[in-house]
Amino acid sequence: MSYFDAASAAPLHPVARQALLASLDEGWADPARLYREGRRARLLLDAARETAAELVGCRPDEVVFTSSGTRAVHSGIAGALAGRRRAGRHLIVSAVEHSSVLHAAEVHEAGGGPVTRVAVDRTGAVAPEAYAAALRPDTALACLQSANHEVGTEQPVAEVAEACRAAGVPLLVDAAQSLGWGRVGGDWSLLAASAHKWGGPSGVGLLVVRKGVRFAPQGPADERESGRAAGFENIPAIVAAAASLRAVRAEAAEEAARLRELTERIRARVPELVPDVEVVGDPVRRLPGVVTFSCLYVDGEALLHELDRAGFSVSSGSSCTSSTLTPSHVLKAMGVLSEGNVRVSLPPGTPAEDVERFLAALPDAVAGVREKLGAPAPAAAVREGALVVDAVGKLCPVPVIELAKVIGDVPVGGTVRVLADDEAARLDIPAWCAMRGQEYVGEEPADRGCAFTVRRLS
Repeated sequence: MSYFDAASAAPLHPVARQALLASLDEGWADPARLYREGRRARLLLDAARETAAELVGCRPDEVVFTSSGTRAVHSGIAGALAGRRRAGRHLIVSAVEHSSVLHAAEVHEAGGGPVTRVAVDRTGAVAPEAYAAALRPDTALACLQSANHEVGTEQPVAEVAEACRAAGVPLLVDAAQSLGWGRVGGDWSLLAASAHKWGGPSGVGLLVVRKGVRFAPQGPADERESGRAAGFENIPAIVAAAASLRAVRAEAAEEAARLRELTERIRARVPELVPDVEVVGDPVRRLPGVVTFSCLYVDGEALLHELDRAGFSVSSGSSCTSSTLTPSHVLKAMGVLSEGNVRVSLPPGTPAEDVERFLAALPDAVAGVREKLGAPAPAAAVREGALVVDAVGKLCPVPVIELAKVIGDVPVGGTVRVLADDEAARLDIPAWCAMRGQEYVGEEPADRGCAFTVRRLS
């Protein structure tokens, strides 16, 4: 079995396992106590904090350990907003942030705080000038991921941080996906990360608050972690997280070059091996081990099951999964095809032969899903001079399949109206038009669902 979902959780690094086991006997006591066992635990905790600070590029007293990366994000956003109340309540996020950031923004918005969501281009990247334009006199905080978790696109953090610094606005960076590969550049103010993304144990998050940043911790608090993360520290897990971060950083340069070659191989060969595929994400400014593509006329959940049976564990941002019936917010914001989406994220140490086996298995898996799906005969009729395809009640990717089956029956310059009520159609029909060289005319309400009009150009 080949595990290709490191962007969700990387396998536990051997150094993390060793550090975890070694510290279980020494790190169980209360590090706040002055007796011998407490002092031993404090030494371990302080050493882990110093290691993390060195690797992040900050002071040890700026580092707080939390119970997860999500908790680090929520605590960081809430604390920074509260600390900057006098400046205003305006919050800026990108449209492709991790759900933890977007959920925090939704909570802030529900409480009356204004939120600006900065759009991205088709590669998933923000424009620094768009962040600069979003800054206002009442902006309290801006948030930007260092790299996207679904498509691997790296963001211009340094440029955005410069604009924020000039405006006197702190920038919080979600560095969960990139911290294992290197420091986050730029003059950022706050940073959040999660150990299980770089091969550390789950249940350990990292929150960095630079000196000088106004910060007011929210929620229950105690004397631990400078009052910014309540609860007894899980010292063995924290020690393992810091040790594994040091270990992966030592291997990062060599491993990044190797994984980048493997993902470049996937990016180049998938469109050659499988027809009707769109590879998404920035082709250059991207994480070393992540490559994402979407397949027309494919049910994403079915494809993931087929690949699992073939021995490959991958993930998907597709709308066609059991966990969500709406397109991934990342793919939607990018305006790319969402159906049949596959994210391959290679963990360090992935053998090249595993990638070759994946490329050999993928065409049959996609073809099998397309054959099983079948594309039911479209219910079509000519109304008002246009061909109408009734796909109401049918889920992704059926509306696009039925459109593809009838477009050849339409004369050049003629139109097809697709009636659909699946949310994914709003994204996938325009994406199909872009891929197939047809014109997407637009969308309008219909008696049943919405009508999506496509004009045949060739």
